Amino acid sequence: MDKLLIQNRIRQLRFEANEMTQQALADHVGITRQTVIALEQGKYYPSLELAFRIALLFAKPLEQVFQVEV
Repeated sequence: MDKLLIQNRIRQLRFEANEMTQQALADHVGITRQTVIALEQGKYYPSLELAFRIALLFAKPLEQVFQVEV
């Protein structure tokens, strides 16, 4: 079975949220800035809990933040 490719809109959502910095996002959800960078670049997939934390922070449904490429 092939690995799923998960895309996200985190960078776009940060800018829509008054140009939130990577550090501010990291502080809000309890991760490091380096993890935010890896998420935005698609090099790291978040845990389900972290994905929900990010979606809740931006007040978006999970599927508006993360999408699966098929």
